[in-house]
Amino acid sequence: MFKGLGGLGDMAGMMKKAQEMQKQMGQLQEDLHDIVVVGISGAGLVKATASAKGELKALDIDPSIFNGDDKEVVEDLILAAIKDAQSKASDKAQEEMAKLTDGLGLPADMKLPF
Repeated sequence: MFKGLGGLGDMAGMMKKAQEMQKQMGQLQEDLHDIVVVGISGAGLVKATASAKGELKALDIDPSIFNGDDKEVVEDLILAAIKDAQSKASDKAQEEMAKLTDGLGLPADMKLPF
């Protein structure tokens, strides 16, 4: 009479895993605000610090690059450092997500929304 309930047990297990993953993803979202990456340009003359969520936290510029004639170079270095930090933030977020989804049998290249 209860032959078909075996599938329900599997479904309940899957639902429990999904709820657990949802909780872990929520925690990961919070943790990404605390993980820090640093983007660098100009051999370290400009450093941009960002969270793994991509939020710019700080910008450190070596005073030696401030020369009125080099305004465009300074702007380019600043943009390059920020882009480097954003790229590293994205990579770090994907790395952390991969740790979370590793045991779930999801494809390695599956990009979950952040």
